[in-house]
Amino acid sequence: MAYLLRILNVLMIIGLIIVFLSAIGIDTLPEQNHLGLAIPYFIFAIFVQAFTMFYFIGVGRFTKNIYEIISTGQRLDELFEEVPENFKKYEDKTKKFFFDSETFKRQTIPWTMLMLTLGTLAFLLGGAHDTGLVKKYIHSGVSYGFAAASAIGFVRQWVYLGKAHIHLRRIKALFMIDDNSM
Repeated sequence: MAYLLRILNVLMIIGLIIVFLSAIGIDTLPEQNHLGLAIPYFIFAIFVQAFTMFYFIGVGRFTKNIYEIISTGQRLDELFEEVPENFKKYEDKTKKFFFDSETFKRQTIPWTMLMLTLGTLAFLLGGAHDTGLVKKYIHSGVSYGFAAASAIGFVRQWVYLGKAHIHLRRIKALFMIDDNSM
């Protein structure tokens, strides 16, 4: 899933570049103008960012559930086929996994929210510019902010998607959980 989200993020950045090039008058796609490209691009960007955000939330929740099971000693049968006598030896590792998953969320979700906020404002101000309600520089300024937030957010998401993927592999290997389960 992390690899798919990385590919979608790359496509989102390529789409951003295409929309920006069409805004400055470079014909990137025949028979498409800036407005015709901006609408489907932003819908795609919303979905990519929503999926990425929920991936990190899901990794955090999965890790938190395992940590709660180990730390409380309740529902151990959900985690182990045969409950070991010394299951507390897993507590330090799961505590680190839990802390790491919280770090992944703290490092990516604020940038995701900033991208969505600035993207929405740029999108709405673009429509307002087309109807003559706002000046072009206002739409452009917010769009540049969206592009900067997208670039920074892309790098952070790229790094932490890789870390989250390895994180999930390790915790699943520790508890012998099937790879097809979250």
